[in-house]
Amino acid sequence: MNFLEHAKKLDREDPLATFRDEFYLKPDTIYLDGNSLGLLSKRAERSLLRSLEDWKEYGIDGWTQGRQPWFYMSEQASELLAPLIGASLEEVMVTGSTTVNLHQLVATFYKPNGIRTKIVADELNFPSDIYALQSQLQIHGLNPEEYLIRVKSHEGRYVAENDIIAAMTDEVALVVLPSVLYRSGQILDMKRLTDEAHKRGIIIGFDSCHSIGAIPHSFSEWDVDFAFWCNYKHLNGGPGAVAGLYVNRKHFGVLPGLAGWFGSNKEKQFDMEHTFTPAGNAGAFQIGTPHVLSLAPLLGSLEMFAEAGIDDIRSKSLGLTNLLIELIDTELTGMGFTIGSPRDSSVRGGHVSLEHKEAARICKALKENGAIPDFRAPNIIRLAPVPLYNSYEDVWKVVQMLKTIMDEKQYEKYKNERDVVA
Repeated sequence: MNFLEHAKKLDREDPLATFRDEFYLKPDTIYLDGNSLGLLSKRAERSLLRSLEDWKEYGIDGWTQGRQPWFYMSEQASELLAPLIGASLEEVMVTGSTTVNLHQLVATFYKPNGIRTKIVADELNFPSDIYALQSQLQIHGLNPEEYLIRVKSHEGRYVAENDIIAAMTDEVALVVLPSVLYRSGQILDMKRLTDEAHKRGIIIGFDSCHSIGAIPHSFSEWDVDFAFWCNYKHLNGGPGAVAGLYVNRKHFGVLPGLAGWFGSNKEKQFDMEHTFTPAGNAGAFQIGTPHVLSLAPLLGSLEMFAEAGIDDIRSKSLGLTNLLIELIDTELTGMGFTIGSPRDSSVRGGHVSLEHKEAARICKALKENGAIPDFRAPNIIRLAPVPLYNSYEDVWKVVQMLKTIMDEKQYEKYKNERDVVA
């Protein structure tokens, strides 16, 4: 097969191809790190500048009178975001940061009682989640070494759902898992795990940082209790973008574990009473004032997701990663690479993990050649072709770069260690 001609054909037939022009793409550079930080779009830039103009023109009245009134901006973003996770507007709130939202949700739903005192996570979970769970246990006077169960992985890549279910014993009060594992890109069956947790009377929530904007979700239909995520990866909300959370409507009325004034009923918020009157929906789980300038770009970005549709985004994502895997198998044989992501596309998220003992050096060589990958210690090159701004030809070109780098041993000029920010 002539893979280059095949890639060009796929690009000509791509229904999402026009969105590429919406982004600021650096000339002669192929960006494959959208699962760490998505690129800036022209619409995100416009929505940010609109809020700056509102500040300039209205001052404090920008909260209610601007073109994007700040007081309601989180709700505006939540309305656009809700379809991406399969939830109603009332169940979604754009607020806080990933870890702050996790602390809020665990403080709310972790209620150790009797023998039900333990939290189940997995050993491949992102460290920030583990730190938060450990600290929440410590607040309750419980030793994380005993009360935090981390389900073991298979070869450091995947976590078996049967192993997770086996860990859901009568001693477990809460389960917190990633929807997509950040290293390998494995998708966990959220519906199955939710059903199994609920059969045992256990609350369950998901970290959706690596799935939001990359795969479809049906949180309400699956009866997931809660979820939380960042908006700066696949959703292109910008560095430090305000994050998001989901709370199933069956939990509306539960007092948030960490109360703050932006969780108030909006009609009561400025009454300045010392009695907290929470919002009657997921808005109750907000804590502080939203960071408007880190929220505004998301409005522009989410407009594109509404137009493109998550099903078409997922379809192209699978097309890109399937082609990437096929090219790796064909072009990079005998060069020491191992694919560390599921080959079954139904359980693979939006990136491919390519393992190599010289991974850090290879990543640096890729950057010198004009491709931006992502390194994860000790040996993973993560490649994330993003449907809205990457092409099939991009994928072909990056694999050719890798082949040249290995043939010419270009990586040998670098140290095999990560940079400060990997």
